[in-house]
Amino acid sequence: MSFSVLTIVRNRTAHLVNLLEGVRRSATQPDELIVVDMSDAPVRLSGLQAYVRIERFETSGLPLAMARNHAAACATGDRLIFLDVDCIPMGECLARLSAAIDETDGLVCAEVRYLGPGDTAEGWDEASLIAKGKSHPVRPFPRDGLESVSNPGLFWSLAFAVRRSTFERIGGFDERFTGYGGEDTDFGFAADQAGCPLYFLGGALACHQYHDTFDPPLQHLEDIIANANRFHRKWGIWPMGGWLDQFSQSGLITWETDKIRMLRRPSEEELASALSVWPSDG
Repeated sequence: MSFSVLTIVRNRTAHLVNLLEGVRRSATQPDELIVVDMSDAPVRLSGLQAYVRIERFETSGLPLAMARNHAAACATGDRLIFLDVDCIPMGECLARLSAAIDETDGLVCAEVRYLGPGDTAEGWDEASLIAKGKSHPVRPFPRDGLESVSNPGLFWSLAFAVRRSTFERIGGFDERFTGYGGEDTDFGFAADQAGCPLYFLGGALACHQYHDTFDPPLQHLEDIIANANRFHRKWGIWPMGGWLDQFSQSGLITWETDKIRMLRRPSEEELASALSVWPSDG
């Protein structure tokens, strides 16, 4: 069966170049690599592998759910592997993800390790990236093989694989979630509701390239509020509780039983103090 690698990009061409190089170096090449380009100016790259196709997607803001669905709609593969544009797949990552969804009909997440500033500045090799990368603090992965995960809230969209038929059965990402926050957790819950199990796959590694991160993500405050309210209306529970608690403690929001409202926008000082090297988990 064929497999497609899918990524979406908005103004991170340098990160995209490293992702493309990681795919080129992979032990198993995809049948196609779809790049959905939401950048302010269209991405222009030369010397691309024949399987790479860049699809221009004119938009405003950051409609992550819609862009991922568009990537899936453009793809022809029986198996879909989604990679965040910041992720560089290591040599066996794609092959292991593809094999895993042959073995089991579920959502299969690859392990992602986070790189620091400058870790890919002058070229890179796999061994150095793996040595420098830090594991996510609340998503432990097995050393090898598939491990069933009972909490659908631990799904992450950075690097995962799913059969096309299963993606369609789940209904894709809910495009009512716009901007940053909550759309991937919603997808994990929708998959669980559709009877699609979640797995973490050991031995399938991707390294996440550094970019400025805010802990909590104050720059996306309005998106997170809107998406948290939407998630609560749909599922009856609150997502991103860690971030929401921090917003509440800082007096940015009022968090009621069934509604969150914004009280004020963060100050420049608050934004500066929230700048962080390593990502947090909402």
